[in-house]
Amino acid sequence: MKIEKVETFEIRQKGEYGMISNQILQSTIKGVKDISRVDLYVADTDGKIVASTSQIGNQFKDAIIAFAGSPADSQSVQGYQFFKVYDENQLELILIAQGANDDVFMIGKMAAFQIQNLLVAYKERFDKDNFIKNLLLDNLLLVDIYNRAKKLHIDMDTRRVVCIIETKNEKDSVALETVRTLFATQKKDFITAVDEKSIILIKNLEEKQGYEDVQKISETIVDMLNTEAMVKATVAYGTIISELKEVSRSYKEAKMALDVGKIFYSNKSVIAYNNLGIGRLIYQLPIPLCKMFIKENFNGKSPDDFDEETLTTINKFFENNLNVSETSRQLYIHRNTLVYRLDKLQKSTGLDLRVFEDAITFKIALMVVKYMNYMDSMNEF
Repeated sequence: MKIEKVETFEIRQKGEYGMISNQILQSTIKGVKDISRVDLYVADTDGKIVASTSQIGNQFKDAIIAFAGSPADSQSVQGYQFFKVYDENQLELILIAQGANDDVFMIGKMAAFQIQNLLVAYKERFDKDNFIKNLLLDNLLLVDIYNRAKKLHIDMDTRRVVCIIETKNEKDSVALETVRTLFATQKKDFITAVDEKSIILIKNLEEKQGYEDVQKISETIVDMLNTEAMVKATVAYGTIISELKEVSRSYKEAKMALDVGKIFYSNKSVIAYNNLGIGRLIYQLPIPLCKMFIKENFNGKSPDDFDEETLTTINKFFENNLNVSETSRQLYIHRNTLVYRLDKLQKSTGLDLRVFEDAITFKIALMVVKYMNYMDSMNEF
């Protein structure tokens, strides 16, 4: 599926901008022309034609500017009908219909009315987007959440979960449009972005849907972006919430899942907050405390300084839940060879990985070092 970049016409509204595409304006007047066989043109208040059903050039630029500055809502100019299109009493566009008779006047009037309704609809959409962004960032009081949600016809009490979709490319418009297309029929879902690196999906859930369903939805997003947009993506999601006011919490959880995933689960494309395990705890530790832990347990050495063979043995031993026989089988070594390696490790560290408490200490130490290395790399940027 090829997604083309679409030029847009900006609608100024109370200090912020909504966006309605020229493509939508073009499609609207083309639809009217197909029915009425009357050529239509849409211009901004500076006289620039932004959509048209036939070539008209700049011959009406001065006339459009003059009409925009006049008190009239409609006017006949040189065999064409001019109509003003407003958004909350503010002039936004000029619609021009070719022809001077009464039928053309009515067609032009209806087309202008239809475009005006489009402006209202798009303004509501972007009002929603602004509300959702502030909701995610926890910038609203509870009373404001209730009042604005009611005004925008957003349910307060419905099950939702926040998913963060991150791609390697900043401001990835293709990825954003792909996600919008995937959930285009889901009217209760919200898709937005609060920064240049990620796309936010607030997914509405049915009563019977749980975390397995959220996992499948997230995997579908990853697969869709990979096949349709040729983009490698990571999806992280928070816990399921039942009230609109809790959206910011689910968002913060998803954000933490994304960060923790980069450190400890870099091989995963979908990361759930509920499955972060001990990584979630380590992520919240202060660096000085981490350094103290390593120093006290490894005499200032780093547990990841061992040779590759030793580290492979350690990781495989942990993967097999400290089972010596299964680990030696998977490493294609004799059981006694594995025992020798573990004894050697015990002599150098004082930790016997066959003892659960020592194994936990070593596992945490490896994760702590990963966390510190990650934070050091972040501080370099």
